[in-house]
Amino acid sequence: MKKLMKWLKGPAALAAVAGVAAAAVVLSVAELIGAFFTARATPVIALGSTFIDFTPPWMKDFAIATFGTNDKAALFVGMGLTIFLLACVLGVVAYRKWALGVAGVLLMGSVIVASVVTRASVKPVDAIPTLLGTLAGLVVLRLLISRLWRLHSFPDAPAGVAAKEPERPATTRRAFFAATGLTAVAAGIAATGGRLLSAARSNVAQARGSLRLPAPAKVALAVPAGVQSATPGVTPWLTPNGDFYRIDTALSVPEINADEWELRVHGLVEQEVRLTFQDLLDAELIESHVTLTCVSNPVGGNLAGNAKWLGLPLREVLKRARPKDGADMVLSTSIDGFSASTPLEVLQDDRDAMLAIGMNGEPLPLEHGYPVRMVVPGLYGFVSATKWVVDLEVTRFADNRAYWTQRGWSERGPIKTMARVEVPKSFAVVKAGRVSIGGTAWAQTRGITKVEVQIDGAGWAEAVLSDEASVVTWRQWSFDWDAKPGPHYIRARATDGTGEVQTEKRADPVPDGASGWQSVMVTVE
Repeated sequence: MKKLMKWLKGPAALAAVAGVAAAAVVLSVAELIGAFFTARATPVIALGSTFIDFTPPWMKDFAIATFGTNDKAALFVGMGLTIFLLACVLGVVAYRKWALGVAGVLLMGSVIVASVVTRASVKPVDAIPTLLGTLAGLVVLRLLISRLWRLHSFPDAPAGVAAKEPERPATTRRAFFAATGLTAVAAGIAATGGRLLSAARSNVAQARGSLRLPAPAKVALAVPAGVQSATPGVTPWLTPNGDFYRIDTALSVPEINADEWELRVHGLVEQEVRLTFQDLLDAELIESHVTLTCVSNPVGGNLAGNAKWLGLPLREVLKRARPKDGADMVLSTSIDGFSASTPLEVLQDDRDAMLAIGMNGEPLPLEHGYPVRMVVPGLYGFVSATKWVVDLEVTRFADNRAYWTQRGWSERGPIKTMARVEVPKSFAVVKAGRVSIGGTAWAQTRGITKVEVQIDGAGWAEAVLSDEASVVTWRQWSFDWDAKPGPHYIRARATDGTGEVQTEKRADPVPDGASGWQSVMVTVE
């Protein structure tokens, strides 16, 4: 403890503080100047996006399983800690050997610049915020380290610096901390100003708020009155936009001006097609309730949601393009570079795959793909649900691979049959007697025809199914249980419209979705 306290009071600790202050200047200046460039040009966003690109599937799966929809917040926290530690090290290195410190800062700046310019839809000029931020950080680091050299004469300090009179007010510890504090305040003001300026310069949210969606040419099927489970506490049948799960690779939500949005359809087609947002507004749109599911959803997980979507059927778009013989896949690409491989036949059949512009009666929320995203019933999102979509290439699975396919996931990703126990929750304590069990099941495009419940490994008993809205939406269920005191295990399984029973075989989400029966442990008193 004494050694630690001595170190904290010594020059190395102060140099680490200087390094952190300089790093804050790098990021804040880049944030401020970045307000005049694309949002993906800021160092934190670029670094985080690059990290996501190189994340192995097992780590991504671990992050989603551990943090769920908070995976991006966890990434930011981890990045913050990493930057903090690196800044401390660079500060100490710069204090001991200035040339090495400069080399370290320039190396980090080069890594950030490389991360920026390799992002999708980013131009070389977008590296300017990082370059200027790095320069400002070097200036601040030099000023703070120079003060430390005057405080603590050091052999490797530049000639004449350490020999200067250390008794001047400008070289006291108090002056050092004052300069560091002012630097931190200035960095905070610059970062806040950059964010406010970015918000002021962006009118996308305002444009979305004033957008009025057209009436669909084909309205959604009427929803039966009994779609909601009779068991209190089961998730709502229709998922509110604010509660809908969000799993994607975008650290910064792309802000796209709908008036400038364009979709290019090309590749193995007879006719290249380009669509504007106004073309979609003027088209004959359809409305449909569709349940979406993330491939990273674990058994019993909550990465699924059901919404009413408004959009243009993709089969109509492909009719205009006229795919050539031999094509079997459409590679959809987001403005942020994400891509998904969707079987061509799935986009041409009657399941109403669409270019969606509306969600639950309002324009798509920014985080869910505004202005346009893909919605494809029956496939996991990683091969179908491209948000902020700007490009459709008709191609072949043999010729192209999508973002997650390159990282070891499957090419096609049909959704597996799944039943989820939502009430009671695992490890709940309930009273003896009548206990209501309930949950949700899905097998998009096949529908759910039966859900069964098993208590403590005994025989399977059939649950009561809620009304079915369609085969592309989930279906809820309920079950009454005469509970006896003690610990108990509840399991559920579903049967789809083809007669196939949900498999008991456990499988991880990688490479094509989790499987198995969920088991919930409860205690009855």
